[in-house]
This record gives sequence, structure tokens and C-alpha cells, in this order.
Amino acid sequence: MKDQVLRSREWFGRKGKDGFIYRAWMKNQGIPDYEFNNKPIIGICNTWSELTPCNAHFRELAESVKRGVLEAGGFPVEFPVMSLGETLMKPTAMLYRNLASMDVEESIRANPIDGVVLLCGCDKTTPSLVMGASSVNLPTIVVSGGPMLTGNHRGAHIGTSDVWRYHDDVRAGKMLEEELLTIESAMCRSQGHCAVMGTASSMACMVESLGLSLPGNAAIPAADSRRKALAQFSGLRIVEMVAEDLKLSDILTTQAFENAIKVNAAIGGSTNFVIHLLAIAGRIGVKLNLNDFDRLSAAVPLIANLQPSGKYFMEDLFYAGGLPAVLKELDGILNRDCITANGKSISANYQHAVCYNPDVIATIEKPFNNATGLAVLTGNLCESGAVIKPSAASAHLMQHTGKAVVFENIEDFKARIDTDELEVDGDSVLVLKNVGPKGYPGMPEVGNMGIPKKLLESGITDMVRISDGRMSGTGFGTVVLHVSPEAAAGGNFAMIRTGDLITLDVPNRKLDTNIEAAELERRKKEYIEPLPVVERGYVKLYTDHVQQAHLGADMDFLNGGSGSKVLRDSH
Repeated sequence: MKDQVLRSREWFGRKGKDGFIYRAWMKNQGIPDYEFNNKPIIGICNTWSELTPCNAHFRELAESVKRGVLEAGGFPVEFPVMSLGETLMKPTAMLYRNLASMDVEESIRANPIDGVVLLCGCDKTTPSLVMGASSVNLPTIVVSGGPMLTGNHRGAHIGTSDVWRYHDDVRAGKMLEEELLTIESAMCRSQGHCAVMGTASSMACMVESLGLSLPGNAAIPAADSRRKALAQFSGLRIVEMVAEDLKLSDILTTQAFENAIKVNAAIGGSTNFVIHLLAIAGRIGVKLNLNDFDRLSAAVPLIANLQPSGKYFMEDLFYAGGLPAVLKELDGILNRDCITANGKSISANYQHAVCYNPDVIATIEKPFNNATGLAVLTGNLCESGAVIKPSAASAHLMQHTGKAVVFENIEDFKARIDTDELEVDGDSVLVLKNVGPKGYPGMPEVGNMGIPKKLLESGITDMVRISDGRMSGTGFGTVVLHVSPEAAAGGNFAMIRTGDLITLDVPNRKLDTNIEAAELERRKKEYIEPLPVVERGYVKLYTDHVQQAHLGADMDFLNGGSGSKVLRDSH
């Protein structure tokens, strides 16, 4: 390490006034000079917060990382960044993903850090941390918080995906509110993020398939002692990565992104994966577009039998062999030579993996479901694209034409969805506008609109639903999402009116309306752009600069990175 030129030496190796200040105020914590001077300084970027319940155990996890850093001869420094609690933040945590990424980027760049460990778990904490770190491009490793233990209610295994079923049962009069209160405690019974293949689990699988974490990171339950052991190994490894100068740009190659897309299709990962991976690619400088997701996913069947597309949970995936067992099954379609955080190729990491439960992890030859986990649609209703998750949809609705029932915004939807006056039947197509990046703002998870109460009572449990918003990774149904351009941007989607015919054709990747081109143009001339929701602060910055969903909904001025150089001192 003594011969290594460390970035932190620009702070602690300085002579005169500046070096004095940088070192002296570190020493006021009782740290002797030799601990931080000429040792790799490892930043532990921690999204711990009691307002982010999924990440509430991260203080303890950080201690395990620190042990590994110290063991390897580095010096750990833990620092907080904005934490995004999916379950508590209003109007949506997605509104603040880009803000958190800016916090991460500037915190890393501005401080004497040689390598970074990203502690992330809840949905948006993972992409925001990876986005921010990518813009600085130092040696970086990810440690996920892990899924919670599988819930159990009246002898049945339950998880977050069941929330949507229980909600409909209460609306249909099949379940009392009192039982729902009992289920709350039975479902969230340990630390960790959602126990299904929701967005948090999809993000954990994303970073492992990209090569940003140690093998096995994605599925170890938060409450399992092996999660702490992995955190300690990660702390040890990041010191080695600094010595090797193994940076994010070395790992996040085009081939690594291709692997992540194929894996997401095979596990039935969240549709949110698309929007986050696009944003990460934009930060690291990899050319990726929406069509790449369909091209790379189309031939990949679903092999992971996990909710919401299947029946098992993340805990079961871990016991069945974890993501390495999934990767081994996909060996024939992956870019096998991609380098990963431990310095080995991705294929070397999974070559000894074993599947211990073929009911949880099926084979490519005999998949759990022949439907892929992702499809990208185009057409005159979504000029720049839209997405759907076929593996979690109803087969009989994959080719469907119906009359639109339009809700102009979320308030309109909530006011009318359960009224007797709503003119709707099982063939109708529910359309929700103005819930996109600009329109809401922040693109919330309201795309899996509840079925109208009177249809639920008649036994209908699914119908085609279309919005410019997102859906929770725990959600399911025949739901078209991320319509781009969104209604608030004046795209064709804004022009749809109740009664218009809409055709969904997933096999042919089309989403169209029968409105004639001339009529569309007439409606566009009559269109009045909605007034902005907020006229100040970060939300105004966001609505002024956020890109559309097909570009990853990042800020237009955040594409690319600024690197790690800081040329001016503070005193």
C-alpha cells in the first residue's frame, strides 16, 4: 500500500495550512495520524434511516463492513446520504431518486475517499447510490440489506404482493379491516426489504448480475448472519479494489448491462428495473435504449418461480442456491467474461453454483413460465414506448381491444373508480393520465389501478390498465406502464378520451388507438398543458429538467459524470 498513490493523499498528505486543517480535525475524534494517513480511506455510504424501515438495520451492517476494511488495512469512514423510504415518502420516493443521487455524487467527490461501499436496500436507494457513484467512478462495491423473512398468516406464506389481493378482498367485502390489521404484523416480521421479487429484490439482483457486488449478495435474508459475513467480506474486498484500481467503469460495460437485462427477464424482475438501469447507463456512459430491453428479453423465459409472477419468496430463492444458481442456468446466453467486483469473471463466480430446489429455480429447457418477464410496446399511443410484464399478466388479455375509461389524474380515479355511475365492464381498458415524471410529479407506483368495485363483486380480477406511471415491483396484472411521452408532456396519450378504442397486442409488441391522425392533431390543438404542481425548490428543478421514462427519468443535466478530481481547496 505504501507505494500506492491514494486519492486521499490530496487531503491528508498535504503540507502547510491545508494539510494541518484536514488532519487536525480528524484527530479530534481520537484518531491517531497513522490510522488515516497513507491508508486507503473507504467511504461507507449509508442510507440508514428510521424513516426507511427496509434499511433500519444498516447501522449494524455498517459495523460488519468496517471490520472487513480494518482487517484489510484500510480506514473506514461512514457517512450518511439522503435515504428514500418507499413505504413512507409522499408523493413518491421516485421523485427524490435523482436528488439522492446528487447527494451521493457530491458527497463522494468532495471528500477524501479512495473507495466506496454502498449500503442500499429499499427500492430507490440502490439505483440512486449506483447512479451517484457512477458519476464519480471510484472503486465501488454494493452491499444490499437483504429481504425480510417470509411472512406467515394462518399457516400460509405471505409477502408484499398479497397486499394488492387483500386490498381487493376488503373492497369486495370478502375480508374485514380487522383481519387486515392482523396480517400487517404477520407479513413484516423481520428486518429487511420486501420478501418477493419486487423492486428492492430486483435491484439487488441487478447489482449482482452487473458484477457490482460479491456473489450471493442478492438473496441472503437480512436476518441471516451470512448477510453480516458478506458485508465484512465486502469491506475487505473494497480495499483490494482500491489497490487494483478496479473502478465502476471497468465493471459497468455494455456486456454487463446486457447480462442484467437477461437476468431480470429470467427472474420476473420489476418493471422499475428498466427505468433505473437506463439512468445508470446514462451516468456511466453506456449507450442503452428501451428497444435493447425487448431485444435481449424476448427469448428469455421465466425460470424463477417467485411472487409476483410465481409462488415462492426471496428466502426460498436463497435456500435454492441464490442468484448464482440462476446465473449458472443462464450460462449459455450470458456474456461470461464480464469482470466483477471480486476481480473474477461472472462465470467464474457461478461455475460451482448448485440448484437445490428445481421448483424454485427451473431450467431454460423446462421453464416455470414461457412468458418473459418484460416486453416493450410501441404504437400511436406510446410514440417513445411503454412496458408490460407478461409473466405477471393474464394470458387471455395479451391481445385485447376495448373501449377506454379515462381518468385524467389520480384524484379523478379515486373519486370515480368505485362509483355505481362508472360506465365500465370487463372488456374496458382503464386509462390513468398525468402520473408520469412531470405530471404527478415523480412517476408514482399507481399504474396497477384497482379493479372497479362492481367488477370485483362480479368476479372479475384482471383487466387491461394503461398509465404513464409505474407499478410496484410487487404488483401484478395486465398493466401497461411508463407510456412515453407522458400526458403532461403532450404526447398522444394525453389525447385519449373515454370511449376511444385501444388495442393491446403484446405478441406483436403494439399499443394503439383507433383515433385517426387528423383527429389526433385536432385534439392536440385543443390541448391545454396542465399547470405545474409546485413552483419552487427541488420539485420545480425536477419538473423543469426530468427526462421522459424511455430515457430513465434522470435529470437532463446529470447524464455522464464529472469524475473524482477536486482541484480547489476549502481554505
